Amino acid sequence: MPGPGRASRDPRPRSVRRGASLTLVFFLVLATAAATNALPREEETGTGPRAAAGKAPVTVDADAVARAAAEAAAEGHSGTEAAQAVVSRGGDRWGAVYDRQEYENLQRDLDGEYTGVGLWARRADDGRVEVARVRPGGPAARAGVRAGDRLRAVDGHPVDGRPVTEVVALLRGGERTRVAVGLERAGRSWTRTLTRTTLSTESVTVRRLGGDTVMIKVAAFTRGSGDRVRRAVREAPDGAGVLLDLRGNAGGLVTEAVAAASAFLDGGLVATYEMRGEERALYAERGGDTRRPVVALVDGGTMSAAELVTGALQDRGRAVTVGSRTFGKGSVQMPSALPDGSVAELTVGHYRTPAGRDLDGEGITPDLPAADGAERRARTVLGGLGAGS
Repeated sequence: MPGPGRASRDPRPRSVRRGASLTLVFFLVLATAAATNALPREEETGTGPRAAAGKAPVTVDADAVARAAAEAAAEGHSGTEAAQAVVSRGGDRWGAVYDRQEYENLQRDLDGEYTGVGLWARRADDGRVEVARVRPGGPAARAGVRAGDRLRAVDGHPVDGRPVTEVVALLRGGERTRVAVGLERAGRSWTRTLTRTTLSTESVTVRRLGGDTVMIKVAAFTRGSGDRVRRAVREAPDGAGVLLDLRGNAGGLVTEAVAAASAFLDGGLVATYEMRGEERALYAERGGDTRRPVVALVDGGTMSAAELVTGALQDRGRAVTVGSRTFGKGSVQMPSALPDGSVAELTVGHYRTPAGRDLDGEGITPDLPAADGAERRARTVLGGLGAGS
């Protein structure tokens, strides 16, 4: 994250910046609900800022943000934009301001819904962006888009060289808005204009792999995802190992992340965090499975609450981590309502792993780095731990 006093805005487009930076949020009191993270979803990757760990977080005066919003609204201007300008000038990289509708959309994300075209993207081995899978019955499926198609452009913006997070953010948008998607298959290029619609997500998917291995993929920590992870672990066959796939997981509700970590722990510390100088702690629930072998898959798109889970399992010796270094988002945002009905989320502190690591700007280095073939290597490791094949 930028050092104190940095005033420049993040150069990425506002919609993309939000898609990439909605991150770890704690359930703090707001009349509307809890705080949020979540726009980017399961197949997003990217690299985070690399700053020295332990730096004090950049904070912005919440009262100054509220005053700017109120004054702008009184003069007939956008309170949201005025508040965002104060946040940007203050150098809070992860701070953001959302108007009423945007914040309502974020709450829908936490409920497992999003507005988009029903496709997931990933980085292919050759570095290009391709369609990972297509939601049956969604706009992309109805237009004939298939898994494996290359994504060439979104609304005329070439996607080669962009982080997948940005590509996914460009595909998202408002209900019934249209987006032009450039595609390529077997040397043939074409463009389809798709109409975005509200779709439900599967934040947790479970599948049996060859041998005694269960893969639990957590795309985002939306409401109920922690319980789904715990249920998947309880229902796994005796002796089966777990591949916990957190690749591309941009975070979500920290309460759900703690619940997911609890599936593999019998109580104890998950993380500590500071909020305006006050130290607090998050603990796992008792009764988790502490004997089943676990390997966690991570990458540069593993962010925020997903890093919280990874750090807890790694520090407490509960999982071997395989993949590439995680994003490095360990700062805490607290939401507050502004006079015009918009909501500001401002950085108030950092969280740390059980061993005291501050991950903000640093991320987690996996026990076994594997840029290519990470899943194959993870299954080999799991076999060495006494499960899978």
